[in-house]
Order: sequence, then structure tokens, then C-alpha cells
Amino acid sequence: MKKRILRYEYLDRYIRQRLLMKPNSAKFVATKVAADGLLFGPLDLLVFFSYMGFSSGHSAQQVKEDVKRDFLPALLLGGTVWPVVQIANFRFIPVRYQLLYVNLFCLLDSTFLSWVEQQGDAPWKQWFKSITGVDD
Repeated sequence: MKKRILRYEYLDRYIRQRLLMKPNSAKFVATKVAADGLLFGPLDLLVFFSYMGFSSGHSAQQVKEDVKRDFLPALLLGGTVWPVVQIANFRFIPVRYQLLYVNLFCLLDSTFLSWVEQQGDAPWKQWFKSITGVDD
């Protein structure tokens, strides 16, 4: 939890000071949403699915296969929801309360990701591979 607080504070400070953007401007919010989604989103998914696999007693090879199976559908589906959540977060919520706001959605996201992981090799996951052209 402390790491996430530091992540938002660092991101806010970095964009204000290094990129010299006015807080709460459209460019400022878009930059924070892009950084959160493109940098932290994929890393969070990788950690989540790896942890779930290892904590379930799967081998490293099985965890790798599961991550390959689950990562893309979760990333694409999450990529439709999280930007909207984060736009509201970064635009309207003060930095010190952003963690509380986002943790409400993290609870829902963890539930969703657990469901994705438990679906195994469901046909709808194969559909994501077919539309993106990604093969095993």
C-alpha cells in the first residue's frame, strides 16, 4: 500500500517538476493516465498472475503458460476501464486521497483478474488471440 502511495506522489511530482505541466490540465491528466496505464498496468498484471500461479502451487513453466494465456485478455479489458477510472482520479481527487479512491477499484479489479485466471483456456480468451494475431 505504501508503494502505491509513493507511486502516485512520485508520478505527480515528476510530471509537475520535470515536465513542467500545470496540475489538473488536460495534458497533465493525460500524461499521468498514460504513464499509469502503459508503465504500471502491464507490470501489475504480470506480478498478479505470477503470484497467483506460484501461490497455487504451479510450476514455473505452468505459471509462464498461464501468464501468456491470461495477460492479453486482462490487459485489453482493463485498458478499457482503468483509463476512465484514472482520469477521474487524477483530475478530481487530491493526491493524498488518490490511493483510497483507486483502492476501491482495485478491489473490483482483483476480483475480475481472479475470475480471468480461473477461466483457464476459455473460448473467449482464444477470441482475443484471434483478433490480435498473437499465437502461443
